[in-house]
Amino acid sequence: MTTPRRIPVPPWALAVTAMISVQLSSAFSVGLIAEVGPAGTAWLRLSMGAIIFLAIARPPIRSVRRPDIMPLLGLGIATGLMTIMFLAAIERIPLGTTVAIEFLGPLTVAAIRSHNRTALAWPVLALAGVVLLTEPWHGEIDPLGVMFATIAAVGWGAYILLTQLIGDRFTGIGALSLTVPIAAVTAAVVGIPQAVGHLDWGILAGALGVAILMPVLPFVLELKALRRMTSNAFGTLMSLEPAFGVLLGLLVLHQQPSIIQFIGITLVVVAGAAAQRGGDRTPPAPEPVAGLEPPLTQALPTAIRRNEG
Repeated sequence: MTTPRRIPVPPWALAVTAMISVQLSSAFSVGLIAEVGPAGTAWLRLSMGAIIFLAIARPPIRSVRRPDIMPLLGLGIATGLMTIMFLAAIERIPLGTTVAIEFLGPLTVAAIRSHNRTALAWPVLALAGVVLLTEPWHGEIDPLGVMFATIAAVGWGAYILLTQLIGDRFTGIGALSLTVPIAAVTAAVVGIPQAVGHLDWGILAGALGVAILMPVLPFVLELKALRRMTSNAFGTLMSLEPAFGVLLGLLVLHQQPSIIQFIGITLVVVAGAAAQRGGDRTPPAPEPVAGLEPPLTQALPTAIRRNEG
């Protein structure tokens, strides 16, 4: 009897599943936000994520050198603040709009790092898309929601730069087992006072569920996809994430975008895909910590944002 031949899952399917998982986590977090607030939700999600990563990967503490300490702390703090701001934004403005605004952070970093000056036009195009998404001429824009999403965008940009500093040495899960706990402690400063008195087993179970959806499952799927795709192809595919934000906002949260807003999200997606061209970086000879995963910079185009939302 012959063993049935296994049909490998296409790498693009892994990447798409990762994007859907991220946006499902964001959409399902809206219910938690109503119970424990955005900071409380961020603290619970990051704490659950930290526990999972610590359970599946031993933190490479012995391999941390003195020059690594500040980037690791900065990366963890940026992750915590970015998560709080993202969740605070989706409490006030639609999910797709929040993702599009936050996307301006990595898009701007990619454009600046490009050797082509015309690449600076892509963040401008995406900004035009964001204006169409927010439709400020209707006078119904929530300035606090936009501000929170903008801060999250700055945090995502800082996350990219800090990840690049440490990513040539630490493996993916090894780095997350160091930085996600720091992010959880950062979120705890505001999150614990916001969540205290509202916790029960149902909320804890919900937090565990959204933590598995983000960051655990997407990171595993992305690492598998990156082993079989070029970083440019992967990054271009992941530029669809704002569109998935709109789709999940529609299906899960019933946030119906207008035709103008559909045009806006299209501009953001086109700008994101175009910005991937010429944005590759040749990393120095890696000095990875022992482990099975590739150095984090091999996953840099997308895993850089995988602790958001």
